[in-house]
Amino acid sequence: MEELLRIVESFREDMVKTMCDLIEIKAISPDSGGEGELDKAEYLMKLLDGFEVERFDAKDERAKGGVRPNIVAKIEGESERTIWIVSHMDVVPEGDVALWKTPPFKAVVEDGKIYGRGAEDNNQAIVSSLFAGKAIMEFGTPKLSYGLAFVSDEETGSRFGIQHLLRQDVFKEGDLIVVPDAGNEKGDEIEIAEKSILWLKFKVHGIQSHASTPKLNACRRAMEFMLELDRVLHSRFDAKNSLFSPPRSTFEPTKREKNVDNVNTIPGLDVSYMDCRILPEYDVDEVLNVVNEVRRRFEERDGKPIEVEVVQKESSPPTDENSEVVLRLKRAIKLARGVDAKVVGIGGNTCAAFFRKAGFPTAVWGTFLGNAHQPNEFCLIDNMVNDAKVFAILPFV
Repeated sequence: MEELLRIVESFREDMVKTMCDLIEIKAISPDSGGEGELDKAEYLMKLLDGFEVERFDAKDERAKGGVRPNIVAKIEGESERTIWIVSHMDVVPEGDVALWKTPPFKAVVEDGKIYGRGAEDNNQAIVSSLFAGKAIMEFGTPKLSYGLAFVSDEETGSRFGIQHLLRQDVFKEGDLIVVPDAGNEKGDEIEIAEKSILWLKFKVHGIQSHASTPKLNACRRAMEFMLELDRVLHSRFDAKNSLFSPPRSTFEPTKREKNVDNVNTIPGLDVSYMDCRILPEYDVDEVLNVVNEVRRRFEERDGKPIEVEVVQKESSPPTDENSEVVLRLKRAIKLARGVDAKVVGIGGNTCAAFFRKAGFPTAVWGTFLGNAHQPNEFCLIDNMVNDAKVFAILPFV
C-alpha cells in the first residue's frame, strides 16, 4: 500500500488546482436562487479519462440547461461489487458577503488552506475521491470495483440527486456506500446512524384586536402552546443513546414569522416552527401523534384552530457497526492514517439516509473542521490529500 499512498501524494498540486477551479464554479440550487450544477458537472466530466462514465440528468426547467446532472464514474475491479464514494456538487449561497475576508467564489490558497464557498462542503470530497480513483488506475486493478457518484441537489432535499439515481438502479445488491459529508478534525469518527428529522410549522389562530381591549392573543397562545409542546415531547421521548451527541432527542423552537406591524395590535395569527431530531429508537409518527394530542387540547380549550404542517420528515435505519463497509473503512483509515476509528451517530442529515432506507450499508466519513455553510469556509489541503489516501485503499482491503 505504500506505493499507492505515494501515488496519491504525487497528485497534491493537481488536487489543489482542481479544488480552486471547483470553488470558482457556482453550483447553487434554483431553490436558493442559483442556476444549478451543470457548469460544474461539465468541468468534472473532462477530468474522468479512464473511468467508465455515465450521466443521469434529472429534469428541472428552473436550472441552467433544464437539468440537474448526476455523474456516475467507475473503475472495474476483480469483483462485480462496487464500493461507491458519493459526494455532492451543489453548494449553499455565500450568505452575508461582508463577513467574508476573501471573495466567496474566488479560491484563495493560504497557510495550507483553500478558502471559498463549498471548500469543505462538498468539494473536498469530490477532489479526494476523484484523485483516489486516478491513483487506483495508476497502481493496478482493485479487488472491488471503485465507483464515484457526483450528485446534485443534496443541500435542498436530494430529489434531483440521490433520489433520482436510486430510481435508475445504478447501485446493485452487495455494493457498499461511503458518503464523505460529515466527520471530525481527527478523522476518527465513522457515522453509522442519523437522528430522524421532523420540521414542523404551526399556524396558531387568535382574534386580532386593539391591545387595550385584548381578546384571544395569538402570540401568547402560540408561546403557551410551544412551551407545553416542548415540555411534553421531552418528557415522552426521553431515551438516551450514547452513540449520539447530544444523546437525547431534541425538540427546538426555531423560526418565527412576522405577525403585526404595530405595537398596539393583538395578532390574530402567529406562525412558528420547530426542528425535531429524533433518536432512531422512536417512530416519527409517534412524535406527530403526541404533537396532535397537545394541539387538540389547546383547540378544545380556546375554540380556535392550530394548524400543523410537516415541512420535512426523514428517517432511516442505522448501519450495523460490524457491517462490511464499516470494517473496511476502519482498516483503510488505520493503514492510511494510523488512526483507530470509532462509530458515532449524528443529529444532522446526509444523503446516507436515502441509501440506508434503500437497503444499502452506508458509512459517512471524512476529515472535516466543521466550517461548512459558514463565512470564510475553507478546507485543509492535508485533509483533502489524506482522505484521498483512505479512499484509494478502500477497494483493496
